[in-house]
Amino acid sequence: MTEPAITPELIAAHGLKPDEWERLLGIIGREPTFTELGIFSAMWNEHCSYKSSKKWLRTLPTTGPQVICGPGENAGVVDIGDGQAVIFKMESHNHPSYIEPYQGAATGVGGILRDVFTMGARPIAAMNALSFGEPSHPKTAHLVKGVVEGVGGYGNAFGVPTVGGEVRFHRSYNGNCLVNAFAAGLADADRIFYSVASGVGMPVVYLGAKTGRDGVGGATMASAEFDDTIEEKRPTVQVGDPFTEKRLLEACLELMASGAVISIQDMGAAGLTCSAVEMGDKGGLGIKLQLDDVPQREANMTAYEMMLSESQERMLMVLKPELEDVARAIFVKWDLDFAIVGETIPEDRFLILHGDQVKADLPLSKLSSSAPEYDRPWVETPPAAPLGEVPQIGAIDALRALIGSPSYAHKSWVWEQYDSQVMADTIRVPGLGAGVVRVHGTGKALAFTSDVTPRYVKANPFEGGKQAVAEAYRNLTAVGARPLATTDNLNFGNPEKPEIMGQLVGAIKGIGAACTALDMPIVSGNVSLYNETDGKGILPTPTIGAVGLLDSTADLIAGQPQAGDIALVIGETAGHLGQSALLAEAFGIEAGDAPSVDLEAEKRHGDFLRAMRGHIRAATDLSDGGLALAAFEMAEGAGLGLILDAGDIPTLFGEDQARYLLAVSAEGAAVIEAAALTTPVPVQRVGLFGGDSVTLGTDAAPLAELSGLYRSALARAIGG
Repeated sequence: MTEPAITPELIAAHGLKPDEWERLLGIIGREPTFTELGIFSAMWNEHCSYKSSKKWLRTLPTTGPQVICGPGENAGVVDIGDGQAVIFKMESHNHPSYIEPYQGAATGVGGILRDVFTMGARPIAAMNALSFGEPSHPKTAHLVKGVVEGVGGYGNAFGVPTVGGEVRFHRSYNGNCLVNAFAAGLADADRIFYSVASGVGMPVVYLGAKTGRDGVGGATMASAEFDDTIEEKRPTVQVGDPFTEKRLLEACLELMASGAVISIQDMGAAGLTCSAVEMGDKGGLGIKLQLDDVPQREANMTAYEMMLSESQERMLMVLKPELEDVARAIFVKWDLDFAIVGETIPEDRFLILHGDQVKADLPLSKLSSSAPEYDRPWVETPPAAPLGEVPQIGAIDALRALIGSPSYAHKSWVWEQYDSQVMADTIRVPGLGAGVVRVHGTGKALAFTSDVTPRYVKANPFEGGKQAVAEAYRNLTAVGARPLATTDNLNFGNPEKPEIMGQLVGAIKGIGAACTALDMPIVSGNVSLYNETDGKGILPTPTIGAVGLLDSTADLIAGQPQAGDIALVIGETAGHLGQSALLAEAFGIEAGDAPSVDLEAEKRHGDFLRAMRGHIRAATDLSDGGLALAAFEMAEGAGLGLILDAGDIPTLFGEDQARYLLAVSAEGAAVIEAAALTTPVPVQRVGLFGGDSVTLGTDAAPLAELSGLYRSALARAIGG
């Protein structure tokens, strides 16, 4: 096949800017081949190189006594005691999910699961954070149904419980939905597998499914804005097979136990190119590949297609040669491909052969660690204008506005499509804040949550970044867990716009400050930029995934309120309504500053709650929707009515931070109040649980009516 001529149009189509093209020519001293252009395009795009964010990501706290492995590997590794580790990461599959929602979401789940088990962990939990456009937008219902079905279809068939996540709706996502997938697994702390290649002349082995033409150019597509040619990008979306992935998991874990693995890497974004380059670069070695030996499911595939295919369920490994037969037998048993496709070499070369032709011969280190890095111009987000006068609304009508909106309605329509009980270790299912999974065979448990409030980040990126971490901290604390560490998924618009870059910088600064203060280092993550369509960017959405540890399941706070229980609030209520959920949903107002986050108070109040957990029946943090929404959700989940003493809108719906709502018995309330008197932690009685109506001050409505609205609003909004 004749390769196309390298033209300015072809270079631009591969996402390379003129200065990057000149840099490429300077590195290799000649015009690249078509395959080499594709390789540079894949390795230097935003999705793989982090070229716009590297400078700022380095400022994040990534270490601590609990951290075994921080960012830079397939996933982060955190010590949970007793010789065990939890391995976790969150990644985006935004652009593919907008183009082809089912497969985009499904392969997002598949990719994050591989990131976890390629390090030697058996996946035990998954989450997802989903952001969609307005329900009235013509594409939204299609996207929601396809994405949710894709997440469930892959995760359920693979056999991992989906235990938590988020779903939001906002007009800024009309042309660019967000699908952020999280996975966590368990491994022995002394049996972690890394991607650093070592040894010269070691076999490079291809594992898993065959290579096809699906996903060619996917990483480059993920680093570009959308426009009206979006449908033409459909072939760049991968196609997943969860049953093959399940076999790949079992084969890989068996392979790792055999002692045959030197290093192993998932073939994710940019497929064979990225996995081979990263393994070689981390080990200071070159890689030679013979593409004729790559298992292929389509005829006449070119070197370009094989190097850039993002076909799913594939791994690349450097193997101990003396154990080749043992390793091959394992993969034959699991009916998966096993092929030696190359070797490690001492030179700094990425040498690609196809037939008797050299298709690429590049300095390997220049493709990864020497990729372009930009210090992009940025401007600080200006202070938000004052909120101004808040429109009048009755307390119950305000509650109806929230629980009748798809963002705050009951999400059972979503999570009931996910298997949250597979593996039989889930002890707190989705819909109740943090999900909790038992550490099998022990008395311990792990808690998982995902959080961000994009309105806050847009109004004040620094405080919004802090708040995302603080809310994750509170969600873990509210189930009695000790927060351990975080992963981030930084979803933003075009970083070449100084105002968008300013949002990213501000949010990272806020995230870093909160992770440091709350001892929750970032151990893994993902940056997804260029989330724009026709020049319109999404709300800045730096999703925080967090993991906490319960040393004993006896420490779990997972009960429900009982009739007669007292509602207690930990923390100060000032009634902050700027950027609140109430104003956004009831009046379409997104104005005022984000609430400020006092990190010392967050730590103090969290420590206090955990110390009191033996006296707490149920707990939740107060965030979007404030006291009224949190109290309604807690009461409604138990089939109870509710009386809150306050009747004013700021007290009921303000979104002041560092607060928790507790359901406690009279005896428990007395113990907690007495303990609070010896600390600077504010504790206040705010009402009672019970009855068959919801009363906010002097305003009331039947529980049955409100519950019906709450549980039907999402399905009704999207025609489900």
